[in-house]
Amino acid sequence: MPLIPVSHADDPRLDAYVSLREKDLTSGHGARFIIEGKVTLETALRRGRFALESVFLAESRVEPLADLLAEVPEEIPVYVAPQAVMDAVAGFPMHRGVLACGLKGEITAPEAFLAAQGAASTLLLMSDLSNHDNVGACFRNAAAFGADAVLMDAQCCDPLYRKAIRVSSGSSLWLPYAHGGTGLDMVNAAKAAGYEVWAMTPRADAVPITEMVVPERVAILLGAEGPGLPDELIAASMPVRIPMSEGFDSVNVATAGAIAMAHIFGAKA
Repeated sequence: MPLIPVSHADDPRLDAYVSLREKDLTSGHGARFIIEGKVTLETALRRGRFALESVFLAESRVEPLADLLAEVPEEIPVYVAPQAVMDAVAGFPMHRGVLACGLKGEITAPEAFLAAQGAASTLLLMSDLSNHDNVGACFRNAAAFGADAVLMDAQCCDPLYRKAIRVSSGSSLWLPYAHGGTGLDMVNAAKAAGYEVWAMTPRADAVPITEMVVPERVAILLGAEGPGLPDELIAASMPVRIPMSEGFDSVNVATAGAIAMAHIFGAKA
């Protein structure tokens, strides 16, 4: 496929890749998102559900990625630049030497998503998760333990943030998800669609997950690291806790989700 050489960092064709960290901090990517690394590009090309707008490579990566580049559709431009130019464009050293720009398209809100959903059996619900590492890890766990989709309220950060995609091992590029609305609306929509919602909480009155019988349709609900789920979401759901050593009542939110989904995965296997 034809490669497009770029020799200057101010080339307007690379605007989507300019000052990546600054754009990350200011949500400056808008309708686009950036992925980095060979594995993530491979995922985007082979099983991703988002269209790619362009690919941007360091010259040294062209030959090692020849087989993968052969899979890039002809209409997608592949820009190639010396490493120094790529670093200048991104605003920091891009050691992986592999970037691509994707198009988000329309992201459905949870209620509309559930209305159109088929016979999915396991969902992961997230409310107010603002840490990109946690969101990415939750997606990775959801994919690992067979969740059919991920639902997030509007307070959750973007799973297509560059680091979230990387931490998710690219699963946020292909695992169906919805994003928007309030946490309570999301929970109520899941219940209306026939899901039993398990609110993961360390509260003493919550049922130990080891005692829970897994229903045909179940949704695991996770809250923000630290404060956890608000009372109204717990009240609207089935409070479930993970048994732990005395004097210790919590684990990282992604870990809690992994334990809960592993329990469900094992029960349905």
